[in-house]
Amino acid sequence: MNIKGIIAISGRPGLFKVVAQSKNSVIVESMIDKKRFPAYASEKISTLEDISIFTYDDDVKLLDVFKLIFEKYDGGQCISHKSEAKELSKTLIEILPNYDQERVYPSDVKKIFQWYNLLHSEGLLTLVEEETTVVEEAEKPVKEAKPKKEETKKATPSASTKSVKPANVKKSAPVKTGVSRGK
Repeated sequence: MNIKGIIAISGRPGLFKVVAQSKNSVIVESMIDKKRFPAYASEKISTLEDISIFTYDDDVKLLDVFKLIFEKYDGGQCISHKSEAKELSKTLIEILPNYDQERVYPSDVKKIFQWYNLLHSEGLLTLVEEETTVVEEAEKPVKEAKPKKEETKKATPSASTKSVKPANVKKSAPVKTGVSRGK
């Protein structure tokens, strides 16, 4: 699963792809309607890689939850986020039985399933490609670095690197700092 460059912006529905950066904002493209707009630093922006789900043990990365959903639904679309909150909660309990039901709100559960379906529709949730790229990288032969040719000429100091003392520099008296020393 490749979710690099996918972000969520607080107060805006759906997910966004980072397209470019400008001076004081990030240009993003909505995954829902494909419209582009700037997202400023004043907006709360979270990358999907950094989001975790509260559990009674340790927090679980959102990517790991997406992998569990992917396995449960055999790589297909999951339950719609427009289903009832109780049904969504039951489904999440089947996938992640130890999620903290007090700290994970129904709106968060809704987002998990909505985001999964958005990423699935974009074709970003495929486990097979990730495994094959790891194997391909392991099979690539490592190229040995060629030794660099040593320079035959020795570097001579140029006029700009020689130290030059200015002719008319006067030494100044020590500066008093206002701290008195005991006599």
